[in-house]
Amino acid sequence: MPDSSASARDLDRVASALAASLPALNRALDRHVGRDFARPKPPEAQLALLRLVAQEEGTTVREAAHALLMRPNNVSALVSQLTEQGLLERRQDADDKRIAHLHLTSRARRELAEVRRLEGEHLARALQFLTQGERDALGSAVGALASLTRQLHVTPPAE
Repeated sequence: MPDSSASARDLDRVASALAASLPALNRALDRHVGRDFARPKPPEAQLALLRLVAQEEGTTVREAAHALLMRPNNVSALVSQLTEQGLLERRQDADDKRIAHLHLTSRARRELAEVRRLEGEHLARALQFLTQGERDALGSAVGALASLTRQLHVTPPAE
């Protein structure tokens, strides 16, 4: 029977390493993309909302808040900012005028595509400096990271 304290230590070690490395990776990537983006790069919260609307065209503020693990009033503020910038459109629901569905503008699609392109280029360039074993490990970990993200999304925070 495996030593449960050793397993718990391993889990704690992996959790700590992920908690430290993932935000650092995101900040480094954000810095590189921001440097190469032709205009001021939208903040990460705005990009997260734009990415979500790109995936789920017509989503509502409430649905977006749930998907992004944010408060609806914070998402509403982001929607207002992005609408003023010409990146999002609000379209009234045909049946319930109180509900607005979110849609990307053509400019938002272009800018989001540019951010994705730059992210891919910077990550691909950095991956070239890793060993084949490290690249293989990262490739194998992508699915596990997606599963971990889904698990954190469905698990209610401790109170």
